[in-house]
Amino acid sequence: MTKKVTEGGAVSRRRLLTTASAGAVLAASPFRINLLQAEEATIKIGFPVPLTGPYGAEAQDQVRAGQLAVAQFNDAGGLNGRKAELVVRDDKLNPGEAATRTLELVEKEKVNFVVGSLSAAVQLAINNVTKERGIIFNSISQSDAINEAADFSKYTFHEALNPHMTSGAVGRYAFPKFGKKVAFLTADYAYGHEMVRGFLEVGKEFNIENLGDIRHPLGTTDFSILLPRLQALKPDILCISNFGRDQQIVLKQATDFGVKKSIQIIAPLLSHASRVAAGAQAFDGVVGGCSFYWGIEDKFASTKAFNDAFRKMYDGKLPTDYGALGYGGVRTVLEAVKIAGTVETDKVITALEALKYDYYKGPQYYRKCDHQSVQSVLVIKSKSKDMKNESDVFEVLSTEEPSEKNLRSCEALGHKS
Repeated sequence: MTKKVTEGGAVSRRRLLTTASAGAVLAASPFRINLLQAEEATIKIGFPVPLTGPYGAEAQDQVRAGQLAVAQFNDAGGLNGRKAELVVRDDKLNPGEAATRTLELVEKEKVNFVVGSLSAAVQLAINNVTKERGIIFNSISQSDAINEAADFSKYTFHEALNPHMTSGAVGRYAFPKFGKKVAFLTADYAYGHEMVRGFLEVGKEFNIENLGDIRHPLGTTDFSILLPRLQALKPDILCISNFGRDQQIVLKQATDFGVKKSIQIIAPLLSHASRVAAGAQAFDGVVGGCSFYWGIEDKFASTKAFNDAFRKMYDGKLPTDYGALGYGGVRTVLEAVKIAGTVETDKVITALEALKYDYYKGPQYYRKCDHQSVQSVLVIKSKSKDMKNESDVFEVLSTEEPSEKNLRSCEALGHKS
């Protein structure tokens, strides 16, 4: 006779029959069918990025690398057979458009997660939608604000670097080497402002002299009036805090104006795609920061594996910095899904918070208080000769290793710990 189990361990025969009967009813019910369908449905990752506009080249690389992460997940069997899908939308680099597209992804496409963005203001618009609806959002764009308590939620993760990290790393490298008199040319929006704040903060350590900050609208096509004003300030360093097409144009014109002959140009962030688009001459000698460069594959096995997979999928091409962020943003979420064994939000959050990962650039992890990815920052210089291939456009000058000391503290961001 089968032993009856009671008080939390044993089960009476009557209760066993009742449970079995209820299970049979549940198995045949529409609710059970819907539950099974939900469990077996494709895992959807919404991916809003600016496919059109001044950052289009970087956004295209984000999509390619995100698709690679999805392909690897599916090739490895997915989540017990459940495959993943990247659902891409063009946010047109506009916060309102991004909010609309994200709402569409959540309400119409029923995405499980959102990864994406390429603008400080746009990612905040996406974050507002996802946190209100309890959807995990892993941002792959620079921003200081998204980690601050006012905008952060438990659903918010940040795979990209933030301006405090990049401007800090570039400033610590550049200010002791090139001089203390610094002038700024800044794109007049959130990203530009955050970068200048980061430079001024790290500049306190080196007693830099701020000669002035000239600001320009996003999408400026002519800097010929601004550059002579900056040259007249006679700085040792000109810090150009803009990005994408704006950066390409100003560096071309700065080269034409002979600015580089007497002034070291630095930028908080140098994009591989922008360097290729503008050409070697425009970027030659400019020093800046980045999160990833394919050339560190000699240092990290994960970089070599990522490069090789990208080459295989895209006809020998190498991944870019923003492409790597797309890969990292998607892969961390899918790895957390596998660890959690489910797409349930709270369980995936727990898995992400515990994740110690090295998928493309060396060790990383998400800090508990603000979910910022703690990671290395590369300081690079653009080069125009001795290139091994068409993607060999930067020289790595130094590396700031992953450290929470290089981040704004949890208290400074408004978090309790």
